[in-house]
Amino acid sequence: MNRTSSETQLRQLAEALAAPDIHIPAAVPAGIDPAALKRAVRLFRSAVFAGYFDAEPVAASLGELSDILARQSARACATFHRGVHPDAEPFGREVAARLLEQLPELRRRLGTDVKAVFDGDPAAVSYEEVILCYPALVALTHYRLAHALLRLGVPILPRLISEAAHSATGIDIHPGAEIGEYFSIDHGTGVVIGETCVIGNHVRLYQGVTLGAKSFKFDAAGNILQEPRHPILEDNVVVYSNSSILGRVRIGHDTVIGGNVWQTTDLPPYSRVIQGRASVSTFENGGGI
Repeated sequence: MNRTSSETQLRQLAEALAAPDIHIPAAVPAGIDPAALKRAVRLFRSAVFAGYFDAEPVAASLGELSDILARQSARACATFHRGVHPDAEPFGREVAARLLEQLPELRRRLGTDVKAVFDGDPAAVSYEEVILCYPALVALTHYRLAHALLRLGVPILPRLISEAAHSATGIDIHPGAEIGEYFSIDHGTGVVIGETCVIGNHVRLYQGVTLGAKSFKFDAAGNILQEPRHPILEDNVVVYSNSSILGRVRIGHDTVIGGNVWQTTDLPPYSRVIQGRASVSTFENGGGI
């Protein structure tokens, strides 16, 4: 194959790959910068946990955080919400200003999460260790920021932020979930919290817990109906490792769900749910199953 034919083939291949696929729409240049979003999360973390992760003055962190959020929110809006907010720049500036106003409350909520994680883990030596070392705090820091941005109407950025935490920790929290105060995840790996989950205060989850959907409803055209489909956990609920709670079920307050449970129905307050005990048998003189 000569050089000319090789270049022709590469050009044809490039054109084929750039053409829209039935399931892959043509890309719209958004200008969203993943590195800038990563920096925004670091600045947010530095602001709410001042002095823990860098020595930069909080005022400087807030100024840079505001600039990044305004710019990235405007770019996301211009691409994905063009018809909703025709003028993206004022939208971006408003998002940044309102997010900064919420920082004291977001910091307070994350402080309650720190306490919940510490209180629920005898291995935790101090609040400082929880803030610096625990993957649950990484995931919850990303979630609290992403959820706030989602409520402010920012498209795509909340998912990018939450998926960054998912990749880093193995904890998958959709930014649309509603999570109360004093929330803790012990160990964390494999935890899934769906978009329409509602979680009360003082709730604790262990590794491998899934708060998911059981099934979907469709409209006449075959599209999934956007309606609540994930569990509601009231206050003071504990769910142990590898249990799945599926569908729009309500788990009453002060309920404990043991490990490896499959729960698809409502539970009244103060319930205790455990898996059936395994049977133990011994075999002698060549006997067996």
